[in-house]
Amino acid sequence: MQDVMIISQEDSSEVLNANQKTGVTNMKKLSILSTLVAILFFLLSVQSFAQHGMKWSGSGGWGPASQYCRTYNPATVESLSGEVINVEKFVPGKGMSYGIHLTLKTDRETIPIHLGPSWYVENQDTKIGAGDKIEVKGSRITYAGKPAIIAAEIKKGDEILTLRDENGIPAWAGWRRR
Repeated sequence: MQDVMIISQEDSSEVLNANQKTGVTNMKKLSILSTLVAILFFLLSVQSFAQHGMKWSGSGGWGPASQYCRTYNPATVESLSGEVINVEKFVPGKGMSYGIHLTLKTDRETIPIHLGPSWYVENQDTKIGAGDKIEVKGSRITYAGKPAIIAAEIKKGDEILTLRDENGIPAWAGWRRR
């Protein structure tokens, strides 16, 4: 024979209330757990930034106060013209993102011309390639024991690519604020 259990209406409402309370308690636990996971994720992110150092987003070491950018000397500014032999990416210093430089063949010499960070140069309207005839205004420096020019301005036909002001302050300093 089977046992039959008869539950009164009061008993069934107690069972229902107990189940609802358990559901609410589980929701509270889940909410607290989710909050703790979010806080942990945030703290780990902050620690990661602290370990690797915060940098100006996108600067890649090309800020106006960087050692490389300070090598620009307004007292050594000169103008040259010639033909672009090649355009290449290069990393001018440890910890810097790559930049763009070209090799310029003039009547007197073949010399590297340093333009600036690739993230800036590649986003300009004026494009320079091998075979282009250009005029360069910039500061003559010694880089890796050899002469080079840090460009302030490049003219290609009627186009002008401005890279630095007359004091050598890079055009990309504050570029994103424009």
